[in-house]
Amino acid sequence: MWDYTDKVLDHFYNPRNYGDMENPDAVGEVGSLACGDALKLMLKIDENKRIIDAKFKTFGCGSAIASSSALTELIKGMTVDEALNVTNKQIADYLGGLPEAKMHCSVMGREAMELAIATYKGESVKHYEEMEGRVVCKCFGVTEGKLKKVIAENHLTTVEQVTNYTKAGGACTACIADIEDIIKEVMGELAVKRETAPAKKKRLTNIQRMLLIQETIDRDIKPSLQIDGGDIELIDVDGKDVYVSLRGACTNCPSAGFTLKSFVEAKLREFVGEELNVINESPSEEK
Repeated sequence: MWDYTDKVLDHFYNPRNYGDMENPDAVGEVGSLACGDALKLMLKIDENKRIIDAKFKTFGCGSAIASSSALTELIKGMTVDEALNVTNKQIADYLGGLPEAKMHCSVMGREAMELAIATYKGESVKHYEEMEGRVVCKCFGVTEGKLKKVIAENHLTTVEQVTNYTKAGGACTACIADIEDIIKEVMGELAVKRETAPAKKKRLTNIQRMLLIQETIDRDIKPSLQIDGGDIELIDVDGKDVYVSLRGACTNCPSAGFTLKSFVEAKLREFVGEELNVINESPSEEK
């Protein structure tokens, strides 16, 4: 029996946003009944390219239902480009984790979202499929492009892990040699990137670090949030903890937590060069 978190069970027994959508602006359908998992994701998108509603229908296990439910909750309120930055790991993390053998359910959700947004942007399903490259696993229809992406994003190093995340190699096993070759190729590319990555930045003094954090917020974070009526203020810096306050439209946005971690924190780590931890404080909690 799988060891599911309470949040996975909650989203399984009480799925959010399940059902059909009338006149969706984008639809992504992945998987098949023959393979045991199928997902249809439907999106409503406003004139500002923001996802205002998301619904799904799925055939699959509890993990598939929970992952689809979590995905719809994560992306509502995001722009389509912001949604494209959501990874399968973030879907699993939102649920408090998934058994490794069920990680393919989070990958399926990510795949459906990418397909839906691709068709919304005017790409045909055929063109999207061609971009994914040759089919490596014919039993489950897993493409080379999908394998490379999942291996790189999740740092997979064994065929067993790849099977858990994509199902590839889990039936007739004829594609295992190809999967091993793809793992070696991706790992080699990642190793080259690490070797050619810029050297770590010189250690900053506390004052230099605080000034750089403020500069990054003003230059790279504030303008993006203000476009959609949001804002952010730096409250304090305590070691590696950066205290901020989300303002305006960000205050009650359902995606505020995702914005904080995947945008604000990511930008600060990129430009300040440290493993900073960003914490949002409501106005009443400010120091």
